[in-house]
Amino acid sequence: MAVTKAPPPVRETGEDRPPAPRGAAERRLNSPLVLTLLMLLVVLCQGPIRGALGAPVMQSWMTVFVAVLVQALPFLVLGVLLSAAIAVFVPPSFFARALPGNPALAVPVAGVAGAVLPGCECASVPVAGALVRRGVTPAAALAFLLSAPAINPIVLTATAVAFPRDPGMVVARLVASLLVACAMGWLWLRLGRTDLLKPPARHAYEGQGRGAAFWGSVRHDVVHAGGFLVVGAMAAATLKAVVPQTWLRTAAENPVIAVLALAALAVVLSICSEADAFVAASLTQFSLTARLTFLVVGPMIDLKLFAMQTGTFGRAFALRFAPATLALAIVVSALTGWVML
Repeated sequence: MAVTKAPPPVRETGEDRPPAPRGAAERRLNSPLVLTLLMLLVVLCQGPIRGALGAPVMQSWMTVFVAVLVQALPFLVLGVLLSAAIAVFVPPSFFARALPGNPALAVPVAGVAGAVLPGCECASVPVAGALVRRGVTPAAALAFLLSAPAINPIVLTATAVAFPRDPGMVVARLVASLLVACAMGWLWLRLGRTDLLKPPARHAYEGQGRGAAFWGSVRHDVVHAGGFLVVGAMAAATLKAVVPQTWLRTAAENPVIAVLALAALAVVLSICSEADAFVAASLTQFSLTARLTFLVVGPMIDLKLFAMQTGTFGRAFALRFAPATLALAIVVSALTGWVML
C-alpha cells in the first residue's frame, strides 16, 4: 500500500502576505481633525440647529441649564479652593486634634462644623473628599457634606428673607438638616463599607513648593468636579423642560403626594442652596411642610450632586448613599414640619 506524502508547506513571500493593519496611531482621529469635522457639521446644519434652539422647549432647557451652572460654579470654585487649601496647607494632625477620637462623637461635631462653610453642595463635595483623603473618618466627612449646604449662615439668612412671615421655617430647616446629616453619618458608621468609598487619587506633588502644589490641586478638582457638574446640569434641564406644570397643581392637593412631589422637584431642579428658599417661597400652593421637604432634600441630593458624588467617591458609593439620604431626608423633614410648622 503506497503512502502519499503531504506536500511541503508553502512559504509566503512578502508579496503573498496580506498587508499589515495600520497602527493605532494611524487609525485614531486626532483632536484638531475631530474639532474641524464638528465645526464643519455645525456650519452645514446651522439652519436646523437654529430652528431647534428657537423652540420653546429648547429655550426652557437652555435657561435652566445656564441658571444651574451660573448658580453653582462660583461655589464650586470656592469648594475647590478650600479643598486645595486643606490638601496642601493643613497638616493631617490638625483633624486628629479638632475632632473627637470617638467616631460616634465626631459625626455631630462635623455636622455642626458645616455651619462655617459659606457655600452650597457644590462646595461641600470636594471639601468632603479632601477630608477623607486627610484621614478624617468617612462618617464625619459625610455628615459635614450633608450639613454644610443647608445650615451655613448664608443659607439660613436667605431662608429668613424668603419666609419673612414664617420664621419657624429657618429653625425647622436647621433642625431637620442637622438631624439628617448626623443620622446618615451614624448610619454609615454602622453599616458603611470602606471599600465603597473611593475618593480619587491625588498627586503627591513631590519636589514642588506649596504654591505649585496648591494650583495643581485646584486644576485637578476643577476639571474633575466641573465635568460632573455640567452632566448634572444637563440632566436637570432636560427633566425640567419636559415635566408638565399641571402636575404640580394636582400634587399640591394631597399632603402626602405634595411632600413626595416637592422632594422629587428638589432632586430634578438641582438649585443651589443659596437660592432654593426663594423658589420654595414661590410655591404657595404647597404647605409649609412640603416646602420644608424641598429645602432639606435639595442641598443633600439632586441630579448634579449625585453626579458629583459619583465622580468624587465612586458610583458604587453614590448608588447606595443617595437613595438612603433621600428617604431619610423626606421622613425627617415631614416629621419636623408636622411638629414645628
